[in-house]
Amino acid sequence: MKREDIRNIAIIAHVDHGKTTLVDELLKQSGVFRENQEVAERVMDSNDLERERGITILSKNTAIFYKNVKINIIDTPGHADFGGEVERVLKMVNGVILVVDAFEGPMPQTKFVLKKALELDLPVIVCINKIDRPEARPNQVIDDVLELFLELDASDEQLDCPFVYASAKAGHAVIELDDTPENMVPLFETIINYIPAPEGDADAGTQVLISTIDYNEYVGRIGVGKVDNGTIRVNQECVLVNAHDPDKMTKVKISKLYEYDGLNKVDVNSATVGSIVAISGIADLHIGDTICSPENPQPIPFQKISEPTIAMNFIVNDSPLAGQEGKFVTSRHLRDRLFRELNTDVSLRVEETEDTDSFKVSGRGELHLSVLIENMRREGYEFAVSKAEVLYKKDENGKQLEPMEMAYIDVPEEFSGSVIEKLSQRKGELQGMGVSGSGYTRLEFLIPSRGLIGYRGEFMTDTKGNGIINTIFHGYEPYRGEIQYRKQGSLIAFESGESITYGLYNAQERGTLFIGPGEKVYSGMVIGQNGKSEDIELNVCKKKQLTNTRASGSDDALKLTPPRILSLEQCLEFIDNDELLEITPEHLRIRKKILDPTMRKRAAIKK
Repeated sequence: MKREDIRNIAIIAHVDHGKTTLVDELLKQSGVFRENQEVAERVMDSNDLERERGITILSKNTAIFYKNVKINIIDTPGHADFGGEVERVLKMVNGVILVVDAFEGPMPQTKFVLKKALELDLPVIVCINKIDRPEARPNQVIDDVLELFLELDASDEQLDCPFVYASAKAGHAVIELDDTPENMVPLFETIINYIPAPEGDADAGTQVLISTIDYNEYVGRIGVGKVDNGTIRVNQECVLVNAHDPDKMTKVKISKLYEYDGLNKVDVNSATVGSIVAISGIADLHIGDTICSPENPQPIPFQKISEPTIAMNFIVNDSPLAGQEGKFVTSRHLRDRLFRELNTDVSLRVEETEDTDSFKVSGRGELHLSVLIENMRREGYEFAVSKAEVLYKKDENGKQLEPMEMAYIDVPEEFSGSVIEKLSQRKGELQGMGVSGSGYTRLEFLIPSRGLIGYRGEFMTDTKGNGIINTIFHGYEPYRGEIQYRKQGSLIAFESGESITYGLYNAQERGTLFIGPGEKVYSGMVIGQNGKSEDIELNVCKKKQLTNTRASGSDDALKLTPPRILSLEQCLEFIDNDELLEITPEHLRIRKKILDPTMRKRAAIKK
């Protein structure tokens, strides 16, 4: 059976090429919103962090109607760290729209998402976006895209894909570059004509593969998937099976069923082949599970998600200021929250360690883990994290292998020398160098993942904010040797109390301070960065001794240099192996793992 009244598509692209803006326009022009309705920009990025950072973190579902055909659209993330989100939703769709920036052309993540789509044999519509950019070069970008298809061994049918030229921001698309732009109709028409309708056997037993899990405080877990075969109904008795877990066979009952209409979920009583549905009321539902009718439970195979490459320890906060700001501070709180995250994030791993107060959390990259940390912090959790470390493997001869990344860097010509020098120190190998347009040099480096930890901030400084760095996981290769991360030491508070202007004034000569006056500090807390390589202990709570010959106002007013306030990512980049980052809803504090100075010196001598 073919459902001609449905099309299921995913929008895939490199970060910042305009996927979410394109979905906005498709929603507006399909009449989802009232004419006088006020619509936020990037309406699909519903999470606070997504809005603040201007990126998509979680894939989202929506549906629009065009000429009586329901088009289910899935907006996916562009960052490599959230590649797991893209990999799994492709199982739900029958085709993809590959969005490519008309100036930047195909980028590393374009290659990654396109490769996944071609592996699943999905038809591709190429949408060259931002054609109204002053420096747009659409003709050259088409050649680059076709080269990328050839590089990924696309078949002749895949190579013969339609190209659409659009400006998502201006809300129009054209089939030929010299056509007069009006609206998004050419793109709608291309979707209807080129993306195949979903097929399946409506009379067979029910089969729904769960590709995404949503979580809601009121109804618990909501599984989202496509009906591959049969019909699914409210109150139907089903069984849960999983292709990767042959022993799984759980009886369940469908209590609620939803379909998407615009941005809303609408209650339905039943759904058949090709429909994308959301199912609530099943407590033990996981990504990759198949909901089947009990007569013939056949699981649908689900591709294995790429493994994590980076890990850090999440530890119960034990600093002298612990428990003063957070709502959730115990190991039980931390454990429950981390394991709950596994409900919705397939790329994450959480392991318990020998220490009951510490959990090893592994993810796809620093951004992946920092988004989890920021979400927990906003929810009222208080905890500490260690420096990110890469996950090593052993080959069959017992040799150590480490994850490698391909880094694609676009920098103005004058900064390329310092970038090459820095990355070479971090064991990077220059693989290629070329011109990427308008005075920019494109560098390609093969570099260990650990060589990139803590580098982005330095890169921004070295290129005066003009450089662009994109990375993509390359594979495991033999260990490349030691890397020295940080050349500067830390300035450490010597005693607990409150920082005083007088103490800070004397301390600022030694380096860059991270705190201002009137902040709580404790012995072992890092308050700044030393200009030299060793750590220095300073007393920033020191008051000026007043006598009858030294009145408080007799000196000139002390001038403090404004402190350098670090963001969460900068803190994670800054901390060294013997340090932790203390995270509370209100503060980020860097501290030494061992707070007592004598014990710290003993540990350093032992090492």
